[in-house]
Amino acid sequence: MLKQTQTRTRTLILRRNVILRSLWVVIAVFCCALTTLTGSAMAQDFPVKPITLIVGFPPGGSNDMVARIFAPKLGEILGVPVVVVNRPGSNALIGTDYVVKSAPDGYTLTLASASPLVISPHTYAKMPFDALTDLTGITTIAQTPELLAINPGVPAKNLQELVALAKTRRVTISSSGNGGLPHLAIELLRTAVPGGDIVHVPYKGAGPAITDLLGGHVDGIIVDLPPLYPMVQDGRLRAIAITNSQRAVLLPETRTSVEQGMPSLLAFNWFAVMGPAKMPKPVVDKLYAALIQAAAAPDIIEALRKVGVEPFTQASPQAFAAFMRQETDRWGAVARASGARAD
Repeated sequence: MLKQTQTRTRTLILRRNVILRSLWVVIAVFCCALTTLTGSAMAQDFPVKPITLIVGFPPGGSNDMVARIFAPKLGEILGVPVVVVNRPGSNALIGTDYVVKSAPDGYTLTLASASPLVISPHTYAKMPFDALTDLTGITTIAQTPELLAINPGVPAKNLQELVALAKTRRVTISSSGNGGLPHLAIELLRTAVPGGDIVHVPYKGAGPAITDLLGGHVDGIIVDLPPLYPMVQDGRLRAIAITNSQRAVLLPETRTSVEQGMPSLLAFNWFAVMGPAKMPKPVVDKLYAALIQAAAAPDIIEALRKVGVEPFTQASPQAFAAFMRQETDRWGAVARASGARAD
């Protein structure tokens, strides 16, 4: 009798477990279906209110320029205002972290670039987020080379003459801040000039760095082409090298670093739109389609090229994720080799 009771009890327990497992499966399927339906409904309705596009750098820099060129067109395509908001600080980490902590509904995005996304993880001792997991990548939209320019009072007309000068006296090269793309480009320059005395002078943004360069407080600068172009045009600065393998459309007479015998000095900045992690795929797809459409618009292409920027998009959000991983590995190797730090 005891054995029968024990057997019956075990049978009841097994049945209960089977029922519970089945119930959990049903709940899981229901939740997935509900999530899919909710995401689809969001995509159909999205957007129904203004979108905020966070720029992690001060006004006047290349990120800000690209954001303000794209925002009106993106708003026109999506049917709602796209408002650019500057939240500068720490090589755009402050603004990007703000987006990381925002609701993943597609209404708070960032126009980010190489520095906070793939370089800062290697130059900051502690990061407030992981760009590969804490953000949803949508696509890159544009790119621009870095430009090495000097004050006209510096006795050098090209890269070779600047290198020769650095072997006779100290040459100071400014950037928009420690640990970003311009800083690492300067480290590439220093590495390529053994025996030269090249000193990196970091500033809090491209604006202050350019101001001090114009005043003769530093010899040169490496930053994105757009903010330097007007000063090169009117002769207040002298362009020395485009840090790319191809010349810039705006400065066709300025030779590249490759043409001037320094193939290791390669650095270009790219701009991407990203949102918080866990954004619904239908919303991401809708934003991706709108950004690709905007980047292909003739008026946007013309506006970008006027400031030294070219359209640069990805085949899909998944392709952008692969591009991010490649860039993270590439700049990680440069940061480790140079020992560049942001803090």
